[in-house]
Amino acid sequence: MDRSQFKFKTQLRVRNYEVDWQGIVHNANYFLYFELGRIEYLKHLGIKLDISTIQSESKVVLVRNEVDYKSPARFDDLLDVYSRVSYIKDSSFGFEGLIEVTSSQLLVSENVAVHVWLHPQSNAPITVPDSFRQIVQKFEGSSVEMIGRK
Repeated sequence: MDRSQFKFKTQLRVRNYEVDWQGIVHNANYFLYFELGRIEYLKHLGIKLDISTIQSESKVVLVRNEVDYKSPARFDDLLDVYSRVSYIKDSSFGFEGLIEVTSSQLLVSENVAVHVWLHPQSNAPITVPDSFRQIVQKFEGSSVEMIGRK
């Protein structure tokens, strides 16, 4: 992944209970870090995220979530979590993420996460709303790939 493609980042500090017996961040915590990055990204774009929206207006589910571990993070490291929507298809969209140690820019991990838009009552896949497409494309510009629906 090319960090120059990422226009959004948030930061977090590794807490003591996130570190395992080897003195490094436990692998499962990276999924939480990337989720934090995705949520902060969407909030930064002005997308409303609350329980009423999720239960009535839209339903987006995670169908793929992969992490590649590159270097360990340790207790009290300040981490940069980069997030971006890399593509939008008919009923799905993909996030990419990177985590680096802030002080050294050492790459810690990479993430690919695929989400599917569902009808809130039937749970059947539906077309990603044009409003979401427009918000993401306005922020990401030509770096987001629009596949399918025009």
